[in-house]
Amino acid sequence: MGDFLSAVNSPDDIKKLNNQQMEGLASEIRAFLIEKVSKTGGHLASNLGVVELTLALHRVFDTPYDKIIWDVGHQSYVHKVVTDRKDKFDFLRKFEGISGFPKVNESPHDCFNTGHSSTSISAALGIAKARDIKKENYSVIAVIGDGALTGGMAFEALNDAGRSPNNLIVLLNDNEMSIAKNVGGLSRYLSRIRTEPFYFKVKEDIDIILNKIPAIGKSAAKALNRAKGTIKYVLMPGIIFEELGFKYLGPIDGHNIAELTKVLSSAKMIKGPVFIHICTQKGKGYTYAEERPHQYHGIAPFEIETGEVIAIGGQGYSDVFGSQLVQIAEHDEKVVAITAAMPHGTGLDAFSDKFHERFFDVGIAEQHAVTFAAGLARNGLKPVFAVYSSFLQRAYDQILHDVAIQNLHVVFAIDRAGVVGEDGETHQGLYDVSFLSHIPNMTIMAPADYCEMKQMLDYAFGEHCGPISIRYPRGKGQEKLVDTFTPVKLGRAVIASEGSDITIVAFGSMVETAIKASGILQKMGVEAEVINARFAKPLDEKVIISSAVKTKRLVTIEDNTVIGGFGSGVLEMLNENGVTVKTKVFGFPDKLITQGTRNDIMKMYRLDAESFAADIMKMLK
Repeated sequence: MGDFLSAVNSPDDIKKLNNQQMEGLASEIRAFLIEKVSKTGGHLASNLGVVELTLALHRVFDTPYDKIIWDVGHQSYVHKVVTDRKDKFDFLRKFEGISGFPKVNESPHDCFNTGHSSTSISAALGIAKARDIKKENYSVIAVIGDGALTGGMAFEALNDAGRSPNNLIVLLNDNEMSIAKNVGGLSRYLSRIRTEPFYFKVKEDIDIILNKIPAIGKSAAKALNRAKGTIKYVLMPGIIFEELGFKYLGPIDGHNIAELTKVLSSAKMIKGPVFIHICTQKGKGYTYAEERPHQYHGIAPFEIETGEVIAIGGQGYSDVFGSQLVQIAEHDEKVVAITAAMPHGTGLDAFSDKFHERFFDVGIAEQHAVTFAAGLARNGLKPVFAVYSSFLQRAYDQILHDVAIQNLHVVFAIDRAGVVGEDGETHQGLYDVSFLSHIPNMTIMAPADYCEMKQMLDYAFGEHCGPISIRYPRGKGQEKLVDTFTPVKLGRAVIASEGSDITIVAFGSMVETAIKASGILQKMGVEAEVINARFAKPLDEKVIISSAVKTKRLVTIEDNTVIGGFGSGVLEMLNENGVTVKTKVFGFPDKLITQGTRNDIMKMYRLDAESFAADIMKMLK
């Protein structure tokens, strides 16, 4: 740790430094982040890009009195370093360690929990209005990236904030990236502003000149006003934001601390909403992150010297999904793929390369993605929307209203279902079974292994009609858990192993846990019948009821919340059929599930094979 960084334990320490010392501190922070994240993994490229910006914010404003809301929050590492948490970075994103996102219970300098995109302006406006109602006096700043700005919620908030008299600063961190390269008209617009230095030089001159032109007569005044507007549209940057009601400042070099300090100090004095356009480089200061910012957006532990990830080789569920989808699309030209700014994370890179005209990255806009898919399906195509479980919940209304009611053939490839680990509460995929299962016309599947993953994709694009979801976990799985091969049929389960003492009905990734637990139970003299449900909706009533009647005891296990989840559906089905047996549902409780490795969390909630088997033994006794 360098001399400057060692001396910084609070934002007040930053205010004592001159510009040259601040630049030295910025270099030390970059080296610190590279060293720590190389060991823990985390969001690196985005944080390397906001070092000077974060330092300037804390130089000008006074947290926790002033409020900084970080959109998504994955770029808040520098903020955490200078707010007395640098000594905790060895446990970044670890079980009981500091979070990779802002947490109000972690520090008073974190004023709002974030983890998903496009929420900061709404939250900031709410905080600003509450401040004014209470007649308090402090600054409120929303820091949002150009990727997050593609989300519809951000525009809803801009529309509301722009007409508001409340003092509010929206700071756009424009690095031309979200996770992948940004797409769409707004991205092109911001790029145009970035690349035309003429804009920045003439903006203030245009305002001064236009304001000095006298108005003569009503008709002449109207014509002059129209002319002024035309000149502004042609020459001034940020006119969209000006028209929404913001005072636009920018574009500003996001790596020039002196310039940032000056602009932020000016913005602090302006009455009403202000929009500051800051241009930064994602991954700045680390060559590998500069060259491959999408890879270093969220990176596993890596070797600093080579940039190579330290990981066990082999493909994961996302890779299996991507490769199988390519094979299906080769034989079916109606198959099209959609992502919400995550082609790499969802395994769609290969599909994008091979079928560019049939691939659509819509930006961080899950709601739009689902209804866009509905439009594609309405006109005879077979769209798949590949999306993380925790992000799909942002589009609940569109799933119901635009897809399910019309019974459209849209495939939802739900990645990162279940526990995702180190990203914590905001990213756990523990709710999709619950919020999808009560939607009419929706079919829900989950593979137990890679073989079933491929089979389920074939079924989803083949004989199935209507909306269908395939949920699968983060990371790696087994190629094949059992030797038998049974084709996927609607609502058909598979008996993985036979037994007479208790029925275990498992769903998705928990089938492997159930099989391991049955082996443990067998050593204790208990013969468990393990059912691989395959479907959460519709359930295989015949197989489940037959087994329950035989064993007189039934448990379910899932990596979803137990409220409204898979087990709940099984209990409802048994009740409807008048089947009375001893039952217990295993899954996640009605609590926010913290960060940690999958193994840590599974053991904590007794969903590992050993704990599961032990609890079954208690039930039997």
